[in-house]
Amino acid sequence: MNLRLTLGAYERVIDPATQATLVVPGSYRAVVLVILLFATLGALENLHEEIIALVPVPVLLSRGLGFGAVTALGMSLGASVVGAAFGKANPFAAGIALKAAQVPLLTDVRIRSGVLVAAVAVWIAWTLFSTSRDDMRPDVRPDVAPGQSDYASGRDLTMVLMLLAPIGVYVWGVLSLDWGFNELTALFLVAGLLVGLVSGLSAGDSAVAFIKGAESMLGAALFVGVARSLSVVLTDGQVIDTIVYGLVSPLSTVSPSVAAILMVPIHALIHIPVVSNSGQAVLTMPIMAPIADLLGISRMAAVMAYQTGAPLIDAITPTNGALMAMLLKANVPFGRWIRFVVPGMLLVALVGVVGVVLLR
Repeated sequence: MNLRLTLGAYERVIDPATQATLVVPGSYRAVVLVILLFATLGALENLHEEIIALVPVPVLLSRGLGFGAVTALGMSLGASVVGAAFGKANPFAAGIALKAAQVPLLTDVRIRSGVLVAAVAVWIAWTLFSTSRDDMRPDVRPDVAPGQSDYASGRDLTMVLMLLAPIGVYVWGVLSLDWGFNELTALFLVAGLLVGLVSGLSAGDSAVAFIKGAESMLGAALFVGVARSLSVVLTDGQVIDTIVYGLVSPLSTVSPSVAAILMVPIHALIHIPVVSNSGQAVLTMPIMAPIADLLGISRMAAVMAYQTGAPLIDAITPTNGALMAMLLKANVPFGRWIRFVVPGMLLVALVGVVGVVLLR
């Protein structure tokens, strides 16, 4: 007879004979809710590097639901990448690309909103489909004893809200005050110390706990730094300009419809050495926008091609230091992640290609 344990907002069933966690319908609802949360944050403020510190949370949640670490990354990292790629208000992708292409922010907002909804829906479907193939590690044992229920307290809820509050403040700062990563770092630093105080730690103990937590981020920081150095070398050496020119030149020899679609893989290739969404938008859109005019393609279609080809590749490219850091934190091999994420991102990219065709 199976034991059903209620863990906050989700349920799981434990087989006493094998100690295996069996998935129940409530688990899938929890996965959908987490995907919607991270996709929304990605659409609002390009949530990506910030997930590095949060990786243990979705991993723990995923194991409690009966899934593995790949599902955890799919409903956090993957969802945020999809939301960031097609989010209308994302200041680091859509906002800068539209500005560089001299396109008003609310141009074709209905089609773009439809693409965002469809892309997130496709990612939800792919993640849920893939959960059955995710490794439910046999060494994972129930973290709640049979007969016990673990409910969140009022203090726990308060601390969660304190961690989420800086994101809302940061979105306002980006849109109104042109904030960057320095301001984001300061917000989460203050929030982290306040959470320590609310949890019952003294100011000194909160600082010690913060430093101890930062130690686990050293390896992730090295990944990000090395990947960023490659981009700096290629950009300062003007190698990127040569790459962009070589990739864009063939577009003048094909029909407008084909050229609009070919912009997507071109942006994907450029994004391997240029891992910054905003950096690629500033680099490529001043070139792509006039080419779109010459080929009879709308500039909005060119922007959608950039959104489909560049930000979406953040979940795949090995030069993305943040991605490699998250895989390291979740203990997921790159090959295993690629087998999960590539088919799903190709399906999402098809949604973006449809958007390009509709906007052409």
